[in-house]
Amino acid sequence: MTQRVSKAGNIKYALSANDGFIAHVEPGETFVVECAINANDGTIRHLGQQLTEADVTFPFVNGATGPIEVKGAKPGDMLVLDIVGMELDTLGFTALWPGVGMFPDWVRQKEFGHLTRVVEVADGIVHWSDKVKLPVRPMIGVAGVAPVAGAVLTVDNGPHGGNLDVQEITPGNTVMFRVNHEGAHLFLGDCHALQGDGEANGMGAIEIGATLTVKVSLAPAPARLAHPRIETPTHICTLGCARPLEDAMRIAFQEMIYWLEDDYAIPAAEAYMLLGQIAEARCTQVVNPKYTYICKVDKKLLAQFAG
Repeated sequence: MTQRVSKAGNIKYALSANDGFIAHVEPGETFVVECAINANDGTIRHLGQQLTEADVTFPFVNGATGPIEVKGAKPGDMLVLDIVGMELDTLGFTALWPGVGMFPDWVRQKEFGHLTRVVEVADGIVHWSDKVKLPVRPMIGVAGVAPVAGAVLTVDNGPHGGNLDVQEITPGNTVMFRVNHEGAHLFLGDCHALQGDGEANGMGAIEIGATLTVKVSLAPAPARLAHPRIETPTHICTLGCARPLEDAMRIAFQEMIYWLEDDYAIPAAEAYMLLGQIAEARCTQVVNPKYTYICKVDKKLLAQFAG
């Protein structure tokens, strides 16, 4: 019988190694994780609802279910997370919130005020309005392990993962993290039905509760694995989390050069030049305390270096 990890009483607002495990899984196990909507479970109740300041308390947003122990995981390992499936709830939302987003008025925090759009999500469609229908592209916003030291809020991110907000963290793909503590301390949450690049308006995705089906395994960590990596059926992907935005991009490209040199035997200088021609790269979110940048390389091009 597939293990189910309940969200009830298990939602955390920081990733750390200090909380007791809420569940225990074996390497190779496939299991189910319930994830609450980012504005706190039960907050979104009906179409037309407008959130108030009392509904959202920063920084207690993006709650993640965890920590989940991966038995046998230890520092020096890499946690490999296969995203098997996502079952979305039927109501999601996006919102404008003073002080949050791409263009915050830091001094007056006026902007557009509080404005919420609650939408129905059904049959693979985000029902934006009676006329406008947007195809669902489900993704996990928060995915990660306990950081090396201390705790990192679920609004933030870093080498351990966290609030990455990367669209490629989606069913059919694999995410890899360096393990920093025994048991790994896996956290998952902040799911989206749809998110545009940049997540420009802060609460910029279609935020939604979801039930995830995932599989975990362990492997030796690559010596130069410093930030999360993603593998899709067609691409290898590296992430960088930093401010300013240029540093996030530099980290993502540096991580890709390391991967190309270590696993594909492409010398660093050649890999650097190669990325100048073939890199697919973008900022996936520019609204968290640290920005996220992704660098992607098509596997079909890398196949030419084999043998």
